[in-house]
Amino acid sequence: MRLHQKAPDKPLPRDGSPYPDDGLHRCQPRPKPPKNPRARGTAVARILSRHFAQPSSQPSALADAFHDVYVPVHPNDEITRAALGAADDRVRQTGRWLVRHGTDRCSVTVGLALTAAVGTADDIPLIQTIGLLSDRFGPLASHALERLPGRPESLLWLADRVTGWGRVYVVEAICRLDDPRARPWLLRKAVDGDYLNGYFAAEAATVARLHEALAESECDSELVDHSGRLLHVMTYCGGMGETLHHYPHSAAVLEAHARHLGRLAPTVARFFNVAVLAQHLTTEPPEKVGCTEAQRDAVLAAYLALLDREDWCELARTGLAAKDSRLQWLAGSGAAQIRARLRAFAAPDAAAQEQRTTG
Repeated sequence: MRLHQKAPDKPLPRDGSPYPDDGLHRCQPRPKPPKNPRARGTAVARILSRHFAQPSSQPSALADAFHDVYVPVHPNDEITRAALGAADDRVRQTGRWLVRHGTDRCSVTVGLALTAAVGTADDIPLIQTIGLLSDRFGPLASHALERLPGRPESLLWLADRVTGWGRVYVVEAICRLDDPRARPWLLRKAVDGDYLNGYFAAEAATVARLHEALAESECDSELVDHSGRLLHVMTYCGGMGETLHHYPHSAAVLEAHARHLGRLAPTVARFFNVAVLAQHLTTEPPEKVGCTEAQRDAVLAAYLALLDREDWCELARTGLAAKDSRLQWLAGSGAAQIRARLRAFAAPDAAAQEQRTTG
């Protein structure tokens, strides 16, 4: 894929869109999914069964066979049964051909489903490549890589190169493996700032044993910063994944995060993250953040002490003067409940008066 060759270690711009068949999909209404979820792969499975029942049928005969039926993008039992009901070599050949040569997303999706069902380790590069178009092909690509040898490395390769919904599918697959080799990545890279991180943040923290990693006396800055991002996500992800309320190690991780962060120099990202967490701890009752009242108060005091340190205040003032959007949001409506306690955002005269008073 040419887009991947231009930026081999980054997600594809716009998830690789527009796809080659965009014109067709815009002009032609797509079939709606059957109301019964169990029937969603039936039409595709029927076409595949007829195809495999004819020994002379070539993979190219399926190139345009799926335009008028609903094609599920997630693993589907009916399609898998149709694949397993034919000779593996033939199914494998058909799946590979459709993924490599299919010119519409329907046929490529079916090809990937066949490869996920009977593929071998030889198919990993092909699966990874089509998986880069992750919004469409992420669910099946993750499923395929999860069952093949080479895990978790093959999934981690893809995880580093996808965003949005594609990242959700891949990280969830990595979490299901619960492989110690994936824990360093889960501890430092799982969340990338996308709102959809809420679907897997708590699961990633649990599988990676974040509370154990932060219990160490020394932690690298990448681990500490990523821990803060995980905590931030768990403040808003209700309805997607576990929030701090249900995460069993909230108190320990919050306390350790505040403790380790105190040893690091301030950055805009750290100031923003701590302010958001302090705001959340101020506005929610202790049980909603997984703490006792004493634990919540101690962590909140530690966060506010960091935000009040002169080096942190100066960094925030500089960033605000440079019109950093995160700091502008905090200075505006983002930290309303704690703004009075944020010296960095106080008017210059008020800040000087407060410094003289406390000095």
